[in-house]
Amino acid sequence: MSIGLIYLIAVVVIFILSGLKVINQYERGVVLTLGKFSGLRTPGLNIIVPIFQRMIRVDIRTNTIDIPKQEVITKDNVTVNVDAVVYFKVVDAEKAIFEVTNFIYASSQFAQAALRDVTGNVELDALLGKRDEVSAQIKEIVDRQSEKWGIDVESVKIQNIELPQDMKRAMAKQAEAERERRAVIITAEGEKAAAQAVSEAAAILTKTPGGINIRTLQTLEKIAVEPSQKTLFVLPADLIDTVGRLLKK
Repeated sequence: MSIGLIYLIAVVVIFILSGLKVINQYERGVVLTLGKFSGLRTPGLNIIVPIFQRMIRVDIRTNTIDIPKQEVITKDNVTVNVDAVVYFKVVDAEKAIFEVTNFIYASSQFAQAALRDVTGNVELDALLGKRDEVSAQIKEIVDRQSEKWGIDVESVKIQNIELPQDMKRAMAKQAEAERERRAVIITAEGEKAAAQAVSEAAAILTKTPGGINIRTLQTLEKIAVEPSQKTLFVLPADLIDTVGRLLKK
């Protein structure tokens, strides 16, 4: 066998082997024949014609985009720094390749713009207390645009919201004042309940014959625990009533 024939066989074998392509389960292959779309390749062993055909692999797994920190002025004129993360996946590999140059970069840039637009139209309290609603609005905007690129946005999550130091101090004072207000209300409610209970007890003792006297003796017993330190002068209650009536006359 001549050397030329050996070279020819080697070239043919390399040519054939170069046309064998293995596509993983999480990939799809977009095939171009002479620069024109000619079909999609599914997972497994696929054959393409070298030189005349080219295959572009597209990952269809869920991917993430980190939206870098954005400086935003909220609706009530508070400057905050907000960042987020976008979860998406390719559902149409053909559109992802032909409708946009770089679908990941395009989605990232559009998500940044949507983040600034949505957070700039809400007040600070809504941004802090309703993150899920704000994230849902961003997702809806991004998903509406990325659908044209064959991309499905699964979720958008706002991660960090950084406030200015003076705003943090103001919010801390507000929270402290709110806690003090609740403490005062709870104390007042406790005093009200105690006063009501004392009033009801006094009414019961007044209606009960000898009830006041028994209560007086109990009080004397409590305050006379150490007799060496106290001197008590006990007067009959009837005498006090009589003196009171005389003074009124």
